[in-house]
Amino acid sequence: MSIRPPTPETLREALRAITDPASGQDIVSAGLIEGIDVRNSLVHVALLTDRSRAEAMEPVRRAVELLLAGQPGVTNATVVLTAHKPAPAPAPAPAAAGGHGHGHGHAHGGPRPPLLLPEIGAIVAVASGKGGVGKSTVAVNLAVSLARQGLKVGLLDADIYGPSLPRMLGVSRRPDARDGKLLPLEAWGLKAMSIGFLVDEETPMIWRGPMVMGALEQMLGQVAWGPLDVLVVDMPPGTGDAQLTMAQRVALTGAVIVSTPQDIALLDARRGVKMFEKTNVPVLGIVENMSFYCCPNCGHRADIFGHGGARAEAARMNADFLGEVPLLLDIRTAADNGQPIAATAPDSEAAKAFADIAARVWKKVQQTIAARGAAPRIVID
Repeated sequence: MSIRPPTPETLREALRAITDPASGQDIVSAGLIEGIDVRNSLVHVALLTDRSRAEAMEPVRRAVELLLAGQPGVTNATVVLTAHKPAPAPAPAPAAAGGHGHGHGHAHGGPRPPLLLPEIGAIVAVASGKGGVGKSTVAVNLAVSLARQGLKVGLLDADIYGPSLPRMLGVSRRPDARDGKLLPLEAWGLKAMSIGFLVDEETPMIWRGPMVMGALEQMLGQVAWGPLDVLVVDMPPGTGDAQLTMAQRVALTGAVIVSTPQDIALLDARRGVKMFEKTNVPVLGIVENMSFYCCPNCGHRADIFGHGGARAEAARMNADFLGEVPLLLDIRTAADNGQPIAATAPDSEAAKAFADIAARVWKKVQQTIAARGAAPRIVID
């Protein structure tokens, strides 16, 4: 007998079993359910509260999550607290000394929940200030190159609205679940997770901010990543909810900023650098993608988007320049075909560029962790 998939209506009725401690009513009648979103067996719920009650509502949030996880047809459930009226911003907390602390404030005030992913030695965000600069292509080939250099690597697609990892890795099957956690899919020597593995490729993700943050927290905390040397996170473009969630909920080792050489892209890259600086996340360096073009027939080189802008910008911001990636048709076709060029053509000019960048990134990761007084964790079989 097949299990009927859950619906927002059936889940809403189930949630009437939980009482709001403030009013004595069930949380549905009390108007605390701001939204229920169901994607296959993946459930996200937003509970309405105000910042002054956020700490008192935490047991209710946990009870909702536990109840939903036990409903037929639900594989994973994430519940977030949200408020319509923002309170004045609290004074920034002092940076924590040593360990994983980055001094990030918690979005709802009160005690910050424990940081996620303690088994992972280093977490590197690959980001850009704008779309269209090839950030995802760089993230995928950076992760593959790190794996080819002998590291245990995970790759997380943090772009909830426009997930691209399924296409770029050539993986379309749905992940299995075990003991209440999703199992990351494996491809090209990586463990990978993306919201794109859970929904159809053409399904539009029309989610509000709390739902996006909930989905991202689920892919961080409810995925059985296991011990990894490094988790590469393909961030969405810009400086929005996903970036803040990452900065607050995991111990980011650092960020890699991807830009193209032209001035307008560099302005957006500068915003990305500043965003990470404000959340006390080290910027490991800048990559110049589509740096130059060489004709495959005659070898003539043309700087279509200019050249060297990212290197100059890195120097101006006192950041490391991590390397150049040429504008090559093979990189694009390999990504579109789900065959990362760093894996399928390791001796190519493009793969060598990604391998050099990966080596520099890993060196910067080791230096950054050592500066905090802890050695990078290398996973031994």
